[in-house]
Amino acid sequence: MNRLRDWLDKVRQVLGQVLYGMALHDMARANLRARGSLEHLFILITMGDMLGVPILPPYYSLRLLPYVVPQISTWKRRMLREKDLTDALA
Repeated sequence: MNRLRDWLDKVRQVLGQVLYGMALHDMARANLRARGSLEHLFILITMGDMLGVPILPPYYSLRLLPYVVPQISTWKRRMLREKDLTDALA
C-alpha cells in the first residue's frame, strides 16, 4: 500500500511540474525580466551621477546607497557594456 501511495505522490508531483511548465513558466520568466528592468531603472535614477546623469540630489542617493551597494558592480557593467543591434532584438 505504501509503494502505491509513493508512486501516486511521485506521479502527482511530475504532473504538477509539467503543468507548471506549460502554463506558468513563461509568465514567471517575463515577471523576472520586468523586475530586472525596473531595478535597472531605479539604480539609474538613484545612482546615475556615477555615469554623469544626475537626476536625484546627492542627499537622497546617499540615503539609498546601503540598499544599492550589492548591485552597483553588475549595474555599471550592464550600463557600460557595448550594445549591438542584435541585443535589442533579443
